[in-house]
Amino acid sequence: MSISKLDNLARMYAFEHLGETREAVINGLKEIKEFINSDEVLKKIKISEIVIMYFLRSNKFRIERAKKKIKSYYVYRMDISEWFSNRDPFLPTISELLELGVFLPVIEKDECNRQIVILRVAAHNPKIHNQNDVMKVSLMVLDWLIYNDELTSVYGTRAIFDMKNVQLGHALQMTPTIIMRAVQSMESYPTRIQQLYFVNAHKSINVILDIFKKFMSQKLKNRIIVSKNNPEFNANDHLPIDLGGTNRSYKELSIYWKNKLENNHLWFREN
Repeated sequence: MSISKLDNLARMYAFEHLGETREAVINGLKEIKEFINSDEVLKKIKISEIVIMYFLRSNKFRIERAKKKIKSYYVYRMDISEWFSNRDPFLPTISELLELGVFLPVIEKDECNRQIVILRVAAHNPKIHNQNDVMKVSLMVLDWLIYNDELTSVYGTRAIFDMKNVQLGHALQMTPTIIMRAVQSMESYPTRIQQLYFVNAHKSINVILDIFKKFMSQKLKNRIIVSKNNPEFNANDHLPIDLGGTNRSYKELSIYWKNKLENNHLWFREN
């Protein structure tokens, strides 16, 4: 029985663009399982077949790349405990950041079925919230999204960094270590990042972007788009009114994702 729940359209896309065939799936799962069972770190972790599939897809069924990405993903999560421990949505700090909406996936996919996620860089108060907690909450939302929406492993994601109201305090929180870890996070997740938009960006963004780029692959660098205003996104991107769209506002999305994580708080004990 297939572990995948893709519809026919997504299956066809995976075949045409990712090289997903029955043979590739069987061979890929077999080789990755053998790799996991032979690795002293990975063999202690419960990694389901569907998660292995996500890594295979995000690497277009290139086995060695998938192995490298899986190892990087899980080692990175163990090394950065401040981002991946005590992930209870009801903890006061986490609850507050969820309410502020620091990381907001758009509910509807774009016209190419890609998932858009919005990172509101200045939604939090840097005098009250530290960047590690912001990253923790952002990755909690991203984890839930990716693990529970198989389409993200097929069509990929687009990230919009809304820089509106960014002040010096926000910039000072983005230390080289934080930036390096954030880039490692982006590049280790089992989804293909199609575009990185930085909107409402002050000219000083170039200073931070230059640090980001030092840790990025060339492929990711080439996908960066910077705009000092809201760019003219496609109406089918289903963006919130806060970004010039007509769909749910930041506030509505914040409520949606806060409720989603709270209703599934037990999931975070196991993941």
